[in-house]
Amino acid sequence: MSDRIFIGTRKGLFTLERAKGGAPWRIAQADFLGVQVPMLLPDRRDGWVYAAVGHGHFGSKFHRSNDRGKNWEEATVPAYPPKPDDVPEIREPYRGIVIPWSLELIWSLEAGGKDEPETIWCGTAPGGLFRSNDRGMSWHLIRPLWDEPLRREWFGGGLDWPGIHSICVDPRDSRHVTVGISCAGVWTTRDRGETWQVSSQGMYAEYMPPEQKYTQHIQDPHRLVQCPANPDAMWVQHHNGVFRSTDGARTWHDVPAARPSVFGFAVAVHPQKPDTAWLVPAVKDEVRIPVDGKVVVARTRDGGKSFEVLRTGLPQEHAYDLTFRHALDVDESGNRLVFGSTTGSLWTSDNQGDAWSLVSAHLPPIFCVRFG
Repeated sequence: MSDRIFIGTRKGLFTLERAKGGAPWRIAQADFLGVQVPMLLPDRRDGWVYAAVGHGHFGSKFHRSNDRGKNWEEATVPAYPPKPDDVPEIREPYRGIVIPWSLELIWSLEAGGKDEPETIWCGTAPGGLFRSNDRGMSWHLIRPLWDEPLRREWFGGGLDWPGIHSICVDPRDSRHVTVGISCAGVWTTRDRGETWQVSSQGMYAEYMPPEQKYTQHIQDPHRLVQCPANPDAMWVQHHNGVFRSTDGARTWHDVPAARPSVFGFAVAVHPQKPDTAWLVPAVKDEVRIPVDGKVVVARTRDGGKSFEVLRTGLPQEHAYDLTFRHALDVDESGNRLVFGSTTGSLWTSDNQGDAWSLVSAHLPPIFCVRFG
C-alpha cells in the first residue's frame, strides 16, 4: 500500500509519510511554500512526481521530481501556440468574455499508458488538452479538440472559462482517452486525440432551459473517474447529480440514491471493485457547505443502488468544510482514502471510510490530494 500522500494547497505542497505498522501520518516535507499547487501527479509507472505551481499574475510553472518528491526541478509549462490571424475569437456564451489562447490554469495531470512510459496528459483552463512524450520537457496541444466546432458553445462553471479537469486513460488501450470538461460534458478519443466524440448521453443539466437539458456538450461534470480493473465502469459527480456508466462513457445513468445530497465535487472509485465509490456531499449553488453543517462521506458498494453515510471521526457540528473535485483519493489497495477541505482540514481512513482520522486542521485550503 502507499506510504506517501501529496497535498497541493493554496500555499504550497505538503508531503505526508507514515512508518510501517499503522503509525500516524505525519507531514515530512513542505515545498513551494506561499504559492498555489493546484494539481499533482505521482506517476505509479516509474516513481516520478509532477507538480503544477501557480504564481498568480506571474503565471503557471511546472516542476518534476525523479526521487518521489524529495527534490524538484523546473520543467516546461504547457503553452498555447499563437492564435492565427484568420481564426475568429471565441467568446464565453454567457459571460461574453473572450476565451484566451493562453494558459490560465493547469487543472488535471494524468499518466499515459504502460506502453508509453514518458507520456503524461495535462488538462487546462481555458479548455485545452496537452500531451507530453518526454516527462514534461515539451508539450503538444491536441488541436482536434481545441478546434472542435462545438467549443464555441462550451462555457465556464466555477471558472470564467471552460476547463478540462478530468482525464482517464484506458489501461487496456492508451489511445483511448476520456476527459471531463466544465462546462462541456464528457469527450472521448480512441485514436490518441486525432478525433473526438462527445460522450454525455443520459446526463441532464437542470440549470439549462428545458429544450437544452439533455444537450451533451453543455453538461457540467465536476469530476470523472474510471475503475482501473474495469475501465468501462466510470463515475461522474455532476453539478446536479451523480451519474454512472458501465459501457465506457457511451451512455450514462442517473444515481438518485446518493445521500445526503446528490451535489458535490469529488468522487473516487475502488480500483478493483467498480460498484464501490465514494462521494463528499454538499449543498449546491449559492450555499456550497456540508449538509446540516456535518462533514460526511457517502459510500456505495452496489453500483449506486444504496449509500452509507460515513461519519465516524468527522466533525458533526458547525463544520463548513467543502471538498474540491481533486481533494479525494483512494490508493491502489482500495482500503486507504484521504480527503481534504477548503478550510485546511485533512482526514485519512484505512478501512474504506468506516472510520476517519484527522491528520491536520491547519493546512492552507486544499486543492488536490494524491497517494504516492
